[in-house]
Amino acid sequence: MIAQHYNSIHVKNNLLKQIEIKENQLKIAQESNLLYVAEGLQNELLKLQCELSEPQDAEIQALMSLLDD
Repeated sequence: MIAQHYNSIHVKNNLLKQIEIKENQLKIAQESNLLYVAEGLQNELLKLQCELSEPQDAEIQALMSLLDD
């Protein structure tokens, strides 16, 4: 249980770092008028943000299933 929590935190921190990097890259691309690059980075950023919210949803579902039992 503790190891699972640690892994969850590690994954979340990793995703937050990746999101921060993509946000910085996006800002640079927008400032440089690199429209297609900025569009691609926005898509990647959206995917990372979705990944960040998915584990929380899975944990909530797991907790809810425990309550059902």
